[in-house]
Amino acid sequence: MKKALIASTLLVAGAMSGCSSLNVSSTPVPLQGSVTTDIKADIEVGEKITGKSSATKILFFTMSDDSEYADGMTYGNGGGSGLGLGGLDPVSAVKSAAAYNAIKTSGADVIVAPRYIVKKNDYLVYGTIDVTVEGYKGTIRSVE
Repeated sequence: MKKALIASTLLVAGAMSGCSSLNVSSTPVPLQGSVTTDIKADIEVGEKITGKSSATKILFFTMSDDSEYADGMTYGNGGGSGLGLGGLDPVSAVKSAAAYNAIKTSGADVIVAPRYIVKKNDYLVYGTIDVTVEGYKGTIRSVE
């Protein structure tokens, strides 16, 4: 009986302990580079915009209240999942949902100079992912 009590106490203590991480990223400015294209876009840069999204991980499953994601956003292994958050990297899908929320609430066409703040709390059995994106409202005036 005493061994079962010790084992269950260790199991509960292990499940309740975990780690937490915070990642702040921004797009670095290249020291040297050249890009050429025949397409010219006139983008008006406006005020600062923000979008947020979060998800909860339980075992191998990730759940979120968000069901809409910005298409064409790629982070690490290919971006947000079209089937929800069941992809290999759940952080990518949460970033994509945060970008969608920023664009949708501000009426922007693009986010200029986006900066993502990712906060992960990861425990043995469950965890949380919170993402905030900040940038500037970009409105496309014309494309030639």
